[in-house]
Amino acid sequence: MNKVITIYHGSNKIIKLPKFGVGNPHNDYGPGFYCTQSLELAREWAVSGIHDGYANEYLLDMSGLKLLNLCTEEYSILHWLTILLQNRVFDIQSDFGEEARRYLIQNFDIGYGDYDVMIGYRADDSYFSFAQDFLNNAISLKQLSSAMYLGELGQQVVLKSRKAFGCLTFQKAIVAEAAIWNPKKLARDGKARRDYFTNRKTPWKKGEIYMMQILDEEMKEDDPRLR
Repeated sequence: MNKVITIYHGSNKIIKLPKFGVGNPHNDYGPGFYCTQSLELAREWAVSGIHDGYANEYLLDMSGLKLLNLCTEEYSILHWLTILLQNRVFDIQSDFGEEARRYLIQNFDIGYGDYDVMIGYRADDSYFSFAQDFLNNAISLKQLSSAMYLGELGQQVVLKSRKAFGCLTFQKAIVAEAAIWNPKKLARDGKARRDYFTNRKTPWKKGEIYMMQILDEEMKEDDPRLR
């Protein structure tokens, strides 16, 4: 990755100086400043209904920052899911789901709190339902992995540490018109949902890995079947 990257934060207001230590603790990766390298996605995230927003543009100097990129081959989709389990509020529907949650946290936790910046999938409403289905043994690991690309919902760049906030420089605010970008956001999310539920209707596939098998065989993060 380049030492200096351009990132965008979609919001209903102009944010010249993001504040460290604020934010919803139940976001995907906990408190932090959530951005994207895609101007188009930032514009979509900025609007709500008929209300316009802004794609705030920043330069982030990555020199000396510790980066965790969950989208590299070093990590599996289960590492991403385990971080969600430690932050998002899941609808655990059974004792099995609770056991699955405990097992993943015990065996796939990567200590993400030690990093300044994180890059990973965005678990909006669509993605979050995919993750819950896997945890409850309704879809396979392969189906979950495939779902991450449905609708091209994008990746997040999340600033986690005070040090990272100090490396951020505001550039400008780009207007996002709701009349243009809200339909695009709804279409992207709708496509992801349709594609996913079409895929979800497929019957149990022999040979594919489900959460129950991970528990039964006590699979660990170095198991090649999980890649």
